[in-house]
Amino acid sequence: MELRAKEIRKLSKDERQERLKGLYETLLKERATHSMGGAPADPGKIKSVRRQISRILTVEGEEHKK
Repeated sequence: MELRAKEIRKLSKDERQERLKGLYETLLKERATHSMGGAPADPGKIKSVRRQISRILTVEGEEHKK
């Protein structure tokens, strides 16, 4: 499920950290599958996960500046 910036801003800091941790784990698994030569079930998943990580980090950076 893709998170939008609006939805991410509604999450608490702890919830965002948990989502971020889960996304990093997912990315690690997808990259491992790809590097071993396995056919990915969803070819665009790595790109999607990277974008979600980026969105969360951007929102956290914006809140840090305030």
